Amino acid sequence: MAIWNGVKGSVAGLCAIFLSANMAIPAQAGASPWMQTGSATSQPIGHYEFCQSHKGECSVRSRTGAAPRVTASGWAVIRQVNASVNREVAAITDQELYGREEVWSYPNGRGDCEDFALEKRRRLMQKGFSAGDLLLTVVRKPDGEGHAVLTVRTAQGDFILDNLDNGVKLWTQTPYRFLKRQATRNSGHWVTIDNSAEVLVGSVGQ
Repeated sequence: MAIWNGVKGSVAGLCAIFLSANMAIPAQAGASPWMQTGSATSQPIGHYEFCQSHKGECSVRSRTGAAPRVTASGWAVIRQVNASVNREVAAITDQELYGREEVWSYPNGRGDCEDFALEKRRRLMQKGFSAGDLLLTVVRKPDGEGHAVLTVRTAQGDFILDNLDNGVKLWTQTPYRFLKRQATRNSGHWVTIDNSAEVLVGSVGQ
């Protein structure tokens, strides 16, 4: 199945519209459909610890270049993965599950928001999506709580897979302040997201 254009195919607390290939949601006025990343930044401690036991997944080097255009079948896969993981995994805090915060792991029927994101990333990679276009992302919710989502980098924009929403939305259409995400070139490195404040200003003006 072709999914790309011509290519085969502490986050604390309870992290308690579908699109066709030609139906990407437009950005807020003046906001870019793509995140503008900045300088290297600290790796979340939970992801650092995850990388100690999943070294192969955190040392992937990817070529940089134009984001790929997702085909209609690719969007169907993205929507299916987002909805199925949200349905199959019960949301529970790290404190409840492990007795401590910031444990990033693949969920075994239960998990925190970052665990949902990890599982979605794994399943999409199994379907043929590139690691450099599936980026774990840390955001801040309107109530100030930390949260983790998965960003899918595409020619149509940066789209968000979220355990709090079964829809697949352009990043500018979410209520979050975006803080940092995995680097496209190296899955073990993280970078800042520099234009998140501009998106929030645009949203307030709506």
